[in-house]
Amino acid sequence: MEKREIYPMRINKYLAMRHISTRREADEVVASGRVKINGRAAVLGDKVKEDDLVEVAKENKRSAKKRVYLAYNKPTGIITHSPQGEERSIGDIFKYDEKVFPVGRLDKDSWGLIILANDGRITDRILNPERDHEKEYIVRVDKPISVSFIGKMGRGVKLDDGYQTKACRVKKMNEYDFSIVLTEGKKRQIRRMCTMLGYAVRDLKRVRIMNVKLGDLRPGAHRRLKGEELETFLKKLNLEK
Repeated sequence: MEKREIYPMRINKYLAMRHISTRREADEVVASGRVKINGRAAVLGDKVKEDDLVEVAKENKRSAKKRVYLAYNKPTGIITHSPQGEERSIGDIFKYDEKVFPVGRLDKDSWGLIILANDGRITDRILNPERDHEKEYIVRVDKPISVSFIGKMGRGVKLDDGYQTKACRVKKMNEYDFSIVLTEGKKRQIRRMCTMLGYAVRDLKRVRIMNVKLGDLRPGAHRRLKGEELETFLKKLNLEK
């Protein structure tokens, strides 16, 4: 049975339900003066009844926030955000003209590609495992890689908390290195998978998120997504610039 929405509902929930904006962005849309309820300019906290007329004016492109998407190579020893004690986060070592945030996480001991952006629309669209977006890693382990190890990693591994990881693509590169493509991202997943199979990770680098590749970016460096790369990235997320 289709779930019936309960009215009255807050205007931000209404806008998200109608796919006009994310719940996170809705307050900004309302505050911009673009939303009207029955001809009256909506204000933060307004509630909408089922028979109300809600109108949303198009965004003024001249005044719209300029959306920024960066490919960044997070160095080892740096956490994604929320540092504790003497830890340092990406925000502590990287400054940009626009305020950007990391989309997702990459653990302190790992390095490589992370997307930085100022567009809250992309967070769930990238990170939700139901979207099946690929993330590729190159991993070095502490002992020679066996055929059995590659097979078990590819079929999925039961982790220490009982979670069974999804089947994934795994390829041996040389005696100690392999590549792995995941569409999910449990905390320290690859390290935990290896541990359950008797291996320890010596180096872990993320080299691709969807169509965006790390390429030759050195640790701490960044580049802006643009052109065909950006168009493909947003298209895969069902978004426009």
